Amino acid sequence: MWSDTQAREAVEFYTTTMDNSRITSVQVMKDTPGGDSTSVGFELAEQPFMAISAGPYFKLNPSISLMVLCDTKEEIDRLWLALSEGGKELMPLQEYPFSRRYGWIVDRFGLTWQLDWTEEPIEQKIVPTFLFSNEASGKVEDAMKFYTEVIPNSKIEDVYPYEEGESENPNAKVQFASFRLNGMQFYAMDNGMNTSGDENLNFNEAFSLMIPCEGQKEIDYFWDKMSAVPEAEQCGWIKDKFGVSWQIAPDNLEELLSTGTPEQINNVVQTFLPMKKLDIATLEQAWNDAK
Repeated sequence: MWSDTQAREAVEFYTTTMDNSRITSVQVMKDTPGGDSTSVGFELAEQPFMAISAGPYFKLNPSISLMVLCDTKEEIDRLWLALSEGGKELMPLQEYPFSRRYGWIVDRFGLTWQLDWTEEPIEQKIVPTFLFSNEASGKVEDAMKFYTEVIPNSKIEDVYPYEEGESENPNAKVQFASFRLNGMQFYAMDNGMNTSGDENLNFNEAFSLMIPCEGQKEIDYFWDKMSAVPEAEQCGWIKDKFGVSWQIAPDNLEELLSTGTPEQINNVVQTFLPMKKLDIATLEQAWNDAK
């Protein structure tokens, strides 16, 4: 999750608001294009996330939100009260035909949340949720098929189409869908509202998905399969054909950026900044050269 300057403040708020949550790492990367950048690793409900303060380049929007599944009315009301302070309500917290209590909100840091009180057993507390809008509208099924074919241990689970008259948007096809990528659950939907041209609903780099790779061969595989916008390639970041941003990174990158001397860490940072696709051997050599 991208922020201009508030990553640490936002993470401290989220981890104190949600149960079973904690900050796991804080890294400062000096002399990046956005100045000194702060990366914060954290867990929400024991699920891993990262946030970064790296300048005013990208802004979070509702195209990707976090769905929180709550098992009591007290829990959903408490989270709604905390997240709504200084935020913006998209759908009020109330009963709907699809839920006995649900609400959709943007918090004061710009992150979008959907809260749902469910009677079903909760396997994964927080589910990243895609909203396909504008040029991406109508492409939910294509995207799920693509992702589940490229990423191992993945599958499409449920697809519920819009019935006639349910959507204002003629391109929207899927009202709700669920799928798994490497075992992790995701939701997706086509935007049923007629919001054509609203750039605030386009996928962008402010919310990206990270794929930690065991070796260079795996980095090369995902890079070749998923990168569709050459001009978006930078520092391990890519953008796929649906506009969603991903980070294809070695699984030891956090270790290289958090262990060793300040000189070693800075040498790794300055080495990967000019890279497009990350080269593990070169990054490890940079760390060793600064010993």
